[in-house]
Amino acid sequence: MTDQERDLRARLVAAGVELVATGGVQALGLREIARHAGVSHGAPRRYFPTHRELLAAIAQQGFGKLTDALAGADALAAGTGADARERLDALSRAYLGFAAANPGMFELMFRHDLLEGSGVELRNTTVPLFLTFVGLVTEVHPDAADPAARTAALWSNLHGLAQLRTWGSLRLITGSEDIGPLLRTVLDAHLGPAAR
Repeated sequence: MTDQERDLRARLVAAGVELVATGGVQALGLREIARHAGVSHGAPRRYFPTHRELLAAIAQQGFGKLTDALAGADALAAGTGADARERLDALSRAYLGFAAANPGMFELMFRHDLLEGSGVELRNTTVPLFLTFVGLVTEVHPDAADPAARTAALWSNLHGLAQLRTWGSLRLITGSEDIGPLLRTVLDAHLGPAAR
């Protein structure tokens, strides 16, 4: 691939990242991405054989940012001597914070119905994130029969909180924007009550 081809691919992905930030997943049509990148409507097909491959490349940018956010939160918590549960709290807050700050990208990243079969190995990004959570859950519950299942349940609950918060449903139910009490309840439900 030439430098010019790499540059055009990068422009198309950058255009998609901008569009998903302002218009959500529904803004990611091929023609709209091409227009936003300033190229012909047929250009995306030359560099991304399928629409899914382009969407996956855009989602990969989001996973990179989420990975950085989680790594930063974990390093900060670990640097203060936090135990595994406190680190999970920090990671969960970072995950929810990313979702709130990037609702369109967050939706795209987990829409495997749109990304499946894209040829891009998103698993190489998502599995390490999940395994970080599994490792910490295992530290909290070293005798758990299936720490991956416990972690998947925790992650599912966090993802549900993120979506309901984005849609405004949590505010309707709780009357508050503060997600802290709900997060404590989620962590207590999956990890047991925190030592006070």
